[in-house]
Amino acid sequence: MTDLARFSINQMTVKQLSIPELVDTCLELGVPGVGLWREPVQTYGVDATAKLVRDAGLAVTTLCRGGFLTAIDPDERARALDDNRRAVDEAATLGTDVLVLVSGGLPAGSKDLRAARERIADALAELGPYAEDHGVKLAIEPLHPMFASDRCVVSTLAQALDLAERFPAHQVGVTVDTYHIWWDDTAPEQIARAGASGRIHTFQLADWTTPLPEGVLNGRGQIGDGAIDMREWLGYVTAAGYTGPIEVELFNDGLWARDGREVLAETAERFVTHTA
Repeated sequence: MTDLARFSINQMTVKQLSIPELVDTCLELGVPGVGLWREPVQTYGVDATAKLVRDAGLAVTTLCRGGFLTAIDPDERARALDDNRRAVDEAATLGTDVLVLVSGGLPAGSKDLRAARERIADALAELGPYAEDHGVKLAIEPLHPMFASDRCVVSTLAQALDLAERFPAHQVGVTVDTYHIWWDDTAPEQIARAGASGRIHTFQLADWTTPLPEGVLNGRGQIGDGAIDMREWLGYVTAAGYTGPIEVELFNDGLWARDGREVLAETAERFVTHTA
């Protein structure tokens, strides 16, 4: 494996590994970057994690995740904003300038997608300047429409950019994730749109395999196992001017049941095979 210079392993892909195990395996394999998740980082300790990855010379490419900004209840909204400010603080401590946002689904009893998206915009108006003050950019991640009701009312790159473009690019941009947008014929032109304004803040790979598992969430396939042409999508973001890290982020029960070091090595090999 000689072409890993842009490769980053998202922690969720090998969540069975502890943070020290993840760092050690990255060093063994020559993996230069990691995308971290808040929950395991909080358990290990934000400062301890920051020191561990810094001492190892690993780049923290993103922190996942902030968001869930669609609540109607004022107290619930206030708690969400507070949690997102903490997420910004954690990202800054860990040394990454990208906080990925999963925007949130419809509140209980609501069927109004447009109003939910407007509440996201209202939250971004508060969070964007706070993130800027801490050297962090917010990256809105559109999720596949099957998650619109319960997880993310932002389903397309066009919707994500319509929100992001209300704010400066150094405050708010987007996450381009193959798993969530590969089906959308308009996505390539939206990638170009995002690139033109400097709003591609992170690029993630995962494959689409069927049948989807019960519960759907953990159906992200190992790259090369499904329907998505990874080189094609890398070509789109490259043409749009993106030169940053490329994360592989997989939620997959089958991968989680295996030895995490083996999965990380396999993922690195697949990355080279399908992006070189």
